[in-house]
Amino acid sequence: MRSGTALLEKTMQFGLPPAETVQGRLLKAFFVTVFLSVLMFPLLRTVGLRVFSMASEAYSSGMHSAAFVTCPNETVAKELARGIVEKKLAACVNIVPKITSIYEWQGKVEEDSEVLLMIKTRSTKIPALAEYVRSNHPYEVAEVISLPIDQGNPPYLKWIGDVVPE
Repeated sequence: MRSGTALLEKTMQFGLPPAETVQGRLLKAFFVTVFLSVLMFPLLRTVGLRVFSMASEAYSSGMHSAAFVTCPNETVAKELARGIVEKKLAACVNIVPKITSIYEWQGKVEEDSEVLLMIKTRSTKIPALAEYVRSNHPYEVAEVISLPIDQGNPPYLKWIGDVVPE
């Protein structure tokens, strides 16, 4: 017993913690590392899969576009959206209900409830899309604007290209 106490006193003289404390700290560090690894695995796996997915597909900025069209009501919006997708002018049309538009028309500021179409398509299809909307929309001046898609989920962008022919 005395020799253990002497060893403890000597390690304390050199500023070293006792062996039991070092072993306890190592054991605690080990369990904390294992615990955090188990908790972090799903997150790291998800991030890894997303990075792989993004790196595995090539996409040229602006190859696809998001177009926006406002409609007076949901009936018109659904009819236009269905026609756009059926004619392969877009891969997907989201219908966003109950937006409020404030705009100037014929010298007066107007406010109307409308429905917004968010349309994902190839950029080369925008002129045909605009013509289809102009021909089938009840407004005298239909809104058709588009923005090029700079980046996005590569599998989704590939899907747009697969669905909408060039």
